[in-house]
Amino acid sequence: MSGQARKWVWESSTSRGTARLVLLSIADRIPDAQCVAYASVTELMERTNASRNAVRTSLALLSDAGELEILKGYEGPQHSTVYRMPRPAAWLAKVAATQEANPDLRVEDIEPLTDADPAPDLKDLDKELLRKHRIWFTAGSETGPRRPNLAGSKSAPPRQNLTPPQVRNRPPSGSKSDPQNCSSEPKVNRRYSSSAADLTTAIDWQVDDASLSWAQQQGHLERLGELGLQAADAKWRHYRAAWSPRSAAAWAADWRSWIDREHTPTPQRPNLYALPGGTPAPQAGMTRSEAHMAALLAAVDEPTGTE
Repeated sequence: MSGQARKWVWESSTSRGTARLVLLSIADRIPDAQCVAYASVTELMERTNASRNAVRTSLALLSDAGELEILKGYEGPQHSTVYRMPRPAAWLAKVAATQEANPDLRVEDIEPLTDADPAPDLKDLDKELLRKHRIWFTAGSETGPRRPNLAGSKSAPPRQNLTPPQVRNRPPSGSKSDPQNCSSEPKVNRRYSSSAADLTTAIDWQVDDASLSWAQQQGHLERLGELGLQAADAKWRHYRAAWSPRSAAAWAADWRSWIDREHTPTPQRPNLYALPGGTPAPQAGMTRSEAHMAALLAAVDEPTGTE
């Protein structure tokens, strides 16, 4: 019977946006001609990919439009809310009554549903059949008072979340967390956000395949040569050795920036002369500042006897 309920939503419902998705999600769970189904707000959030406030607002709008009834005297698994779609229930009841009086009449020949065709009375619901679908009748009134209109008037904007930004909403222990409750989830959009277990030093970080492909695509491998790229990598690790641990993504971005700024080696200006462990003697063609820097870096790597 869920197919008949979905067909009614597609062809006759006046709902729009998230409300239409919520109604289709409930229609998809209808098991029989009574058009009664259960669904929790969390389940509807997952099926519609909408926030909790959006789902609650949609339920209120559907109830106000008469396209959805909330059965307060019933509950589903884990105390989930039970709903009925009255218009599909009225149509299926009309079809059943018409075919009972005239078995040869086809469904296509039955007159369309009108406002004069009411849905079956809630007191006539088959409780035994509902129990087979895990819907139980609880103590109290079947219909009960209608839920307050959470959205206000149709022209009014939806209710805003008045929770202060400093307060975090924590779900109760054992409950399913809200997939769209932004205030209770960690910030995942910060650049290079990582846990302590994912941090590493520049010395231990290994150049990944993506960075090597980048170097080749950008022409740095051809520009520097294989040995030049290795020398640039060693120089980068020497200068980053004292830096605090970072994530692999952060080191990769910094490494690419370093390689991008590395000078192209020339015969007059050998590439990365100032690497620790290199010859301390300045080579021809170097400026005074380059020779001074080369001597300083060579001295850093020279043993002092106090190690």
